[in-house]
Amino acid sequence: MMNNNSNHKKNIITIDGPAGAGKSTVSRELAARLGYVYLDTGSLYRALAYKALRDKIPVDDETAVADLCARTIIQLKNSTGRMKVYVDGQDVADLIRTEEVGNAASRISAYGAVRQYLLNLQRQVAAQGGLVAEGRDMGSVVFPEANYKFYLDASAEERAKRRLGELKAKGTAVDRQAVQEKIIERDRQDSERKHSPLTVPAGAIIIDSTALSVGQVVEKILHFILQK
Repeated sequence: MMNNNSNHKKNIITIDGPAGAGKSTVSRELAARLGYVYLDTGSLYRALAYKALRDKIPVDDETAVADLCARTIIQLKNSTGRMKVYVDGQDVADLIRTEEVGNAASRISAYGAVRQYLLNLQRQVAAQGGLVAEGRDMGSVVFPEANYKFYLDASAEERAKRRLGELKAKGTAVDRQAVQEKIIERDRQDSERKHSPLTVPAGAIIIDSTALSVGQVVEKILHFILQK
């Protein structure tokens, strides 16, 4: 894990971990505290999955999804410190947060052509530094030379509880056991996929957020970054 404290504004910080570990919330807060740009890489996969579902492309057909990449333009635009995702010129922020899109995104994220297509885009964004990037292969594959790497984890029970709270806040009636089973299945898919499986990046600092608040996790991360 590299350090570059002489010019911390150029640092790249990666936060990896399983679904529901709190990566997005922590990363947004951390980026705001540091004055960095926040990159939600999961939104890129969701954006492509959204288009596949919209255009009735079977997400289980790897060849069809690879072809979709070739005729899709995904752009990232900095909006007050956060990268917003556009698909073929359309802002899809309000369209990609459904369970259906999330499940499809998990499926297509296993495809090599998809990961390569989005890898180049993510690295372009990081060219200027000052970035907090969260996902499932940020420190291991996308930014292996990141200045700071973190792996945020939590128990399956706690992650299911958090997800249930999010769904209830949206007025969605769901069963807690079903949510937990989906999270466990998502963990299996992410860990066993052929391309860029979910893993703890070399040199990453592991933080278990099961019993921690968002603020406590952010403070832990800031301690590691700013202690020197």
